[in-house]
Amino acid sequence: MLARPFRLARGSDYRMVVRRGSRCGGARVITSILSTGERREPRFGFIISKQVGTAVVRNTVRRRLKAVCAEALPRVPQGTDVVIRALPASSVASFAELRTDVERCLQRLAPSEVSS
Repeated sequence: MLARPFRLARGSDYRMVVRRGSRCGGARVITSILSTGERREPRFGFIISKQVGTAVVRNTVRRRLKAVCAEALPRVPQGTDVVIRALPASSVASFAELRTDVERCLQRLAPSEVSS
């Protein structure tokens, strides 16, 4: 699971990443990444709207995305903020499909810093 220091908590942080960061979209998720240049752990945030499904479905998608990000954590550079917005198609996606989408976006948005 993703520990507290690795999560975005303030709305202003979410807004800054979504507005100023680089964006990569797919069928199931949209990933925004912003490198702040600070010397701290990378942070992740998740946006799962009611369009994704019921509360049970949304929480399942959120748990899967947190697990994907926990796996990718060692490969994400310091000072990077990542916001992942789940699209309605993520409700029927498997863990492997979500991992593929997130990894592809991390590679595309930060190819020189994020490696598999």
